[in-house]
Amino acid sequence: MKNFNHFIAIDWAKNNIAIARMTAKSDKITVTEGKFDLADVKAYLSKLRGTKILTIEETTTSQWLYTELRHYVDRIIICDPYRNRLLSEGPKTDKVDACNLVKLLRAGLLKEVFHSGNEFIKLRKIVSAYEDLIKAGVRVKNQRYAFLSAQGKDTADEKEDNSSVLGFVLEGVDKSIMNYESEKKRYETLFKELGKKHIAIRRQDQIPGIGYINSVKIVARVVDPRRFSTKSDYHLYCGLLKYDKISGGRSYGKRSPRYSRELKCVYKTAANNIIGHDNYFNDYYEHLISVRRFPEHQAKHAVARRIASVSYGVFKSGKKFNSVRGKERESKQ
Repeated sequence: MKNFNHFIAIDWAKNNIAIARMTAKSDKITVTEGKFDLADVKAYLSKLRGTKILTIEETTTSQWLYTELRHYVDRIIICDPYRNRLLSEGPKTDKVDACNLVKLLRAGLLKEVFHSGNEFIKLRKIVSAYEDLIKAGVRVKNQRYAFLSAQGKDTADEKEDNSSVLGFVLEGVDKSIMNYESEKKRYETLFKELGKKHIAIRRQDQIPGIGYINSVKIVARVVDPRRFSTKSDYHLYCGLLKYDKISGGRSYGKRSPRYSRELKCVYKTAANNIIGHDNYFNDYYEHLISVRRFPEHQAKHAVARRIASVSYGVFKSGKKFNSVRGKERESKQ
């Protein structure tokens, strides 16, 4: 933080924008507030001389602002609003929020949320829409099952008099299911095309248990594996590792981090997929069960973590997954 001349925080809203600024030489906060557009903000930043660091809280517009403003400052930080709320007190207005934000920025107390101009960041919108589609599809299929069960019917009963209440409802539900299946195939076709286009996705797909859909999810969520300094940091991000709770030399168990539920689901699913098949991870699972006497749920969790480690290493190195090398490393350990 000592390398910057200007510390700038923006509280962005559709109807009002507050810009707070501090300098390296003064504790005075200068606040500009009003109905500005993006061009006004760019002009404001361009007029400042010297090195500039800008912060904006993570919100629905943060990626757009990151893309638009990153070339007007030396560094931009999209920060975690959850942590900022824990550090704030007193009244809440756009002006106060911007002032608190710039104080936290200059003190180096902000927790950064990853944003990038990388082309993989654009995949997140596709993956997010696909996950919303799956949730909607599961909901409507459960709805159909519930309607039939309430009538004592089996889900295989397709024929129903459309003049009845149940028939009328099921006709609409079945149309929704048909549309869902059609949209799902459209996304899956796109995911296969993305695998052909991006080598990083193909590398993930070569890892047993992951598959081409989850390969796209991993690349879209991680974007740049170098932002994790160690595989333990990556495990924490995936929810496959917990923090220790120790005080006075005594352990009080573990504490779960805030993690990506999507990635945890991906690797947990991959661990289930490999069991019973001829692959490196299944050999590891059998070793944990038969030799080390792990309970089944712990063995699956350890396998999920091993798959995540391989996935992280493959993404970071750009090399193919090699099960022989993995077995050699394991035997040396």
